[in-house]
Amino acid sequence: MKIIGLTGGIATGKTTVSREFSSFGIPIIDADLIARQVVSPGLPALKKIISEFGSSILEKDGSLNRAKLASIMFSSDNARKRLNRCTHFYIKLEILKQVLNAFLTFQSLVFLDIPLLFESGLDQWVHSTIVVYW
Repeated sequence: MKIIGLTGGIATGKTTVSREFSSFGIPIIDADLIARQVVSPGLPALKKIISEFGSSILEKDGSLNRAKLASIMFSSDNARKRLNRCTHFYIKLEILKQVLNAFLTFQSLVFLDIPLLFESGLDQWVHSTIVVYW
């Protein structure tokens, strides 16, 4: 199975490219989607975030208040690093699970849509990389 990394800056068209490949039946593993899923209520990543930043970053229903966390995260490089320590393991684990599932279902090709492909070190998981640049 070939694993192709798809990366690029914000608003460069990665989603458009992903959709195009997906229209040909190629599985797309979307790191941004996974990052939202791993912080669902009750999951370990959200528990770590609460431990690190306090329960004030939660909505009344127990879900993550993304706007509040973003305001904290973007105010401090240290806060961003602390958040990454809470989530990156779980994001990488889910990406790995989805890659394994693609392998076990005999997919010949899969795309990893990861905006920070090189920064996260996940470029070492791919055979080739497509950079979407505007």
